[in-house]
Amino acid sequence: MEEPICLLFVSTADDAPSMSHPRNLIVAEEDSQATFVEDYVSLDAAALGSAHGHGTGRRRPHCAFALPDRCASHKEAFNISTLRIQQGRSTNVVSHSVLLGGALVRNNVHPVLAGEGGECLINGLFIGNGDQHLDNYMLVEHASPRCGSRQFYNGILDGHAHGVFHRPDHRAQRCAENRRQADNRNLLLSDDAQIDTKPQLEIYADDVKCTHGATIGQIEGTPCSICALAVIDEVSARKLLLFAFASECLDRMKEGPVRKQVEGLINQCLFQVANAPDAAGGTYRENTGRKWGEIG
Repeated sequence: MEEPICLLFVSTADDAPSMSHPRNLIVAEEDSQATFVEDYVSLDAAALGSAHGHGTGRRRPHCAFALPDRCASHKEAFNISTLRIQQGRSTNVVSHSVLLGGALVRNNVHPVLAGEGGECLINGLFIGNGDQHLDNYMLVEHASPRCGSRQFYNGILDGHAHGVFHRPDHRAQRCAENRRQADNRNLLLSDDAQIDTKPQLEIYADDVKCTHGATIGQIEGTPCSICALAVIDEVSARKLLLFAFASECLDRMKEGPVRKQVEGLINQCLFQVANAPDAAGGTYRENTGRKWGEIG
C-alpha cells in the first residue's frame, strides 16, 4: 500500500458526558507494507476515549503506525490508548506517537518480538502545558533471539504539566544476541512542570547489548543570544529552539503526507507554547536567576 490508511475518530459534544472504546485490528500478511494513521480528536470537554490497536505481522512486513493524538478546541478530554504489536519472523515495525492534547493521556505501546530477527522502532513526542498529564508506558518483549528494538521519546512540558515515561523491558530466558536502545529527552519550560522518567532495563540473558538514557533540561537564556545574532524577536527564537528539539522525532518519520500533517500540528502547538503569557512576561529564567527581559 503506497498511500497511508487514515482512521479518524471524532468525539463531539452531547447533553451528557460521553465515552467511546474503538478497537482496530490490523493483520499484515507476508511481504506486505503499509502505513496506518490513527487520529483522535475531541470536541467535547467531557469526553473519554479508550482506543485499542492490535497489529500482527508475518515475515518481512513493514508497518508504520503514526498516532497523532490531539484535542481540537480544548485540553480537557481524557484519552487512553493501547497499541499492541505481535511481530513474526524478520518483521520490521515502526510506531510514531504524537501527543498534543488532552487533560489526561495514557499512551501504552506493547510490541512483542515473537519471531527471530524482528526489528521495531518506537518513536514519540509529547507536548503539554497547563495542567495536562501525559503518561507514556512502553513494554517491549524480546521473546526471540537476534531481535532489535529502539525507543526514542522527547517531551516538552510547560505550566503545571506532568509527563511520564516508563519503559520496562521483558524477555524470555536464553534470548541471545538481542539489541535494545532506549532514550528519553525532556525539556521543562517552567519551574512547575514535572517529568517522571524511568528507562528501565532488567537483563537476565547472557548475550545482550543494551543502552538507555534519560535527560532533563531547561532553556538557559539561549533565545536571547539567537535574537542578537539573527536579529529576530524573542518569541521566534524560542519557537526555533523548541521546534529543533521536536524535530529529532520528526526526522525519524518517513517523508510523505503523514509527516507533513504531523509537522503542521506540532508547529501549531509549539507556536502556542512560545506565545504563552508566562514566556512573554519573562518568568523563564536562566541559571543566574534573572528574567529574560533583564538580560542585557
